[in-house]
Amino acid sequence: MATIGSQVRSSVGSLDPVVTDYAVGYLNHLSNITFDAVQSKQVELSAEVNFISDLLVDAGAADEKVKQLCKNVLDRLNQQLEENRAKLEVTGDTSRRLLDINVLQSHNNKANIHTSLSMLGVNGDIEHTGRKMDTRVDLKKLAKAEQKIAKKVAKRNNKFVQYEASKLIAPPKEEDYDSFFLKINPLELGAGAGKSKDIHLDMFDLYVGEGQRILSDARLTLSSGHRYGLVGQNGIGKSTLLQALSKRELNIPKHISILHVEQEIKGDETQALQSVLDADVWRKQLLGEETKINERLQEIEKLRGEFEEDSLEVRKLDNEQVDLDERLQQIAERLVDMESDKAESRAASILYGLGFSQEAQSLPTNAFSGGWRMRLSLARALFCQPDLLLLDEPSNMLDVPSIAYLSEYLKSYPSTVLVVSHDRAFLNEVATDIIYQHNERLDYYRGQDFDTFYATKEERRKNAQREYDNQMAYRRHLQDFIDKYRYNAAKSQEAQSRIKKLEKLPVLEPPEGEKSVNFKFPECSKLSPPIIQLQDVTFGYNEKDLLLKDVNLDVQLNSRIALVGANGCGKTTLLKILMETLTPLKGYVSRNPRLRLGYFAQHHVDSMDLSVSAVEWMSKTFPGKSDEEYRRHLGSFGITGSLGLQRMQLLSGGQKSRVAFAALCLNNPHVLILDEPSNHLDTAGIDALVDALKNFTGGVLMVSHDISVINSVCNEIWVSENGTTRRFEGSIYDYKKYILASADRQGVVKRQ
Repeated sequence: MATIGSQVRSSVGSLDPVVTDYAVGYLNHLSNITFDAVQSKQVELSAEVNFISDLLVDAGAADEKVKQLCKNVLDRLNQQLEENRAKLEVTGDTSRRLLDINVLQSHNNKANIHTSLSMLGVNGDIEHTGRKMDTRVDLKKLAKAEQKIAKKVAKRNNKFVQYEASKLIAPPKEEDYDSFFLKINPLELGAGAGKSKDIHLDMFDLYVGEGQRILSDARLTLSSGHRYGLVGQNGIGKSTLLQALSKRELNIPKHISILHVEQEIKGDETQALQSVLDADVWRKQLLGEETKINERLQEIEKLRGEFEEDSLEVRKLDNEQVDLDERLQQIAERLVDMESDKAESRAASILYGLGFSQEAQSLPTNAFSGGWRMRLSLARALFCQPDLLLLDEPSNMLDVPSIAYLSEYLKSYPSTVLVVSHDRAFLNEVATDIIYQHNERLDYYRGQDFDTFYATKEERRKNAQREYDNQMAYRRHLQDFIDKYRYNAAKSQEAQSRIKKLEKLPVLEPPEGEKSVNFKFPECSKLSPPIIQLQDVTFGYNEKDLLLKDVNLDVQLNSRIALVGANGCGKTTLLKILMETLTPLKGYVSRNPRLRLGYFAQHHVDSMDLSVSAVEWMSKTFPGKSDEEYRRHLGSFGITGSLGLQRMQLLSGGQKSRVAFAALCLNNPHVLILDEPSNHLDTAGIDALVDALKNFTGGVLMVSHDISVINSVCNEIWVSENGTTRRFEGSIYDYKKYILASADRQGVVKRQ
């Protein structure tokens, strides 16, 4: 008997393949509907088949051929339905499918999800590359069918899959924060006192996008109270794992509350402090319910006076009052448990530690930039104190003082923290354990900070390589003997013995090779001083509101300077004055007239045309070289092979940063001015950047929050604070101690 797919395609001829493939998938999906669903009238086969009939005719197929096709399909489904009804009388199995298609169950559970779907006849949508056509598909029915397919795929495979639904369906409306919070963490969840907050997930697979598997038979173990650093190369799937946990798409125990700092909050007229208080939706809901109950109790007191003392109405009001008093007592106990009375002071302390002054805390959230709203999101998460706190590169949004505060805060965090970060110094301070994600698995380094993990991982790799090399040498020794004496009568018995030994040897996989990345900044020509010199520089957008006052600093060709300080204290302003994009109100800037600067912007992606390749973008922006020269130059920053020819929107964040580094070197700069250069780079990329900056023959001035990068590269610290910029006597670690001492004096490091 011909398959449904072949019947459809022979009936519709040259119809648009998007519609044809959808019809095949939909009809094959009908074959997988449960017998019980048909019997209970949840699904009517004739209506479902008629829907496809109308779809194909509207799209241009011949009416007669489509009618005959749908009649054949419906007859086939009804015939199988009758056969299964007969089986039902014997077995009582209402879960049996209309057609016995159990291909997903028998298919290899590690297969690409689209391969599995295609075996059911469900094909991924094809991007329309021809003329633009308005769809005539019933979108409600389409959405309903897609939901059923996604649920069946996930249920049958017992794994989390991000099923890519039809591109004809509009994306679901975004949930507001309160609804999403209560969906993930229902209020009843708070009653799980006394239960273990440990998390153990065994043997799960995790997919992303178009069926790409990022974890296979993985095991996730998180012990309550531990702080885990999740590390791995860019694009390995660390953020996807956090998202799956945050949405409970992995089987997290229901009594464990979860919160993920993923995106900035939406700005409105809510004050920053109130925004943090509102983040604890449990507290907000309980306080709201408490207010309503008290209002109702006041109403009951008024109503009681309108009726006779022993009347039925009074007895009803008394009963209601007893119930409300009991509920009010429960709410009061819950609020005491969560220390609701200390909430405002705790929220203010967190905000202050993350850089929000008392004045800023009273500003509306829409008055803050995107970076500061990300800080608000972090403050809201810290305030809520979930059982599982998920942080994705939190140091990218913070300055050095705020990172110092966050590190100290997390050290005393009472529950579990899982943080994705490439900041070594931050992980060394915060992490009690490291989880290394690679090769579709998670490796655990318990009781280790980042530096210890890195050394241990390297030792493990060397041992594995040594074991692999020894076994391969032993295998070659055995094989050489076998090949030499296999057909020698005198030695044949010994050869057979070695064959058995060879067969019993365990099969070892070659150890994962270290991904090598190299950056190389070009040699620069010599210049006579002064290179850049600031003398008594004062700047402000008006004379009454000065950002910098009396700054006296200089940059030389051998300078390695780190510019640090709280956000908003004038660091970016100083960089613009150095680059002469701003003119000081007083004082002057001396620069060698032959000086060439290379500037790396924190938001460098905004200046890139991501719709073209790196080679094409560089040839347009910095013309004068051949494509081969651009490719060779990109290769010196790790953009090798076809990466330079791909559209840049397909590159990872770290790869885009490497393109930006390559671009800033095209004018052979004497001084590099770098604004947060380590953001988005993985460990290998950061190591390559550090080595390249050490070997660079010109000067370096960087604004960075990454203490380990600063410590490795810079020998001079400039501090922006109190309206000026000055040299700091000491190392970056001395500056951090200075920051913590100042914060401790103001009472913001230790949580109230």
